[in-house]
Amino acid sequence: MNSVLLGYACLGLAIAFEVSGSTFLQKSQQFTKLLPTLLFVALYGLSFFFLSQALKSMPLGVAYAIWSGLGIVLTAAIGIIVFGQMLDTGAVVGIAMIVIGVAIMQLFSTAPSH
Repeated sequence: MNSVLLGYACLGLAIAFEVSGSTFLQKSQQFTKLLPTLLFVALYGLSFFFLSQALKSMPLGVAYAIWSGLGIVLTAAIGIIVFGQMLDTGAVVGIAMIVIGVAIMQLFSTAPSH
């Protein structure tokens, strides 16, 4: 597997662990529930580990933009689906702008190894 592809695989895992960790952060009820709190800590640790591995083959700004942008979108979706949270128009527009920004970066960036 080439290093760029491995970097994106690590970034995908980092995003998955971050979103899962954020879900358990909500379930921890402000760190009052032990198991969800421990899962939150473990999943965030894994997320940062895999993010650090992705940085071996892509610039920090690119990796972080994708990690945070997709994390925001997926976490918002989990908030709606799992926790019944609603987003107002401003939140939806803001999230859409983040998605557009990440897409523009992916399509037009000439950053090294991107």
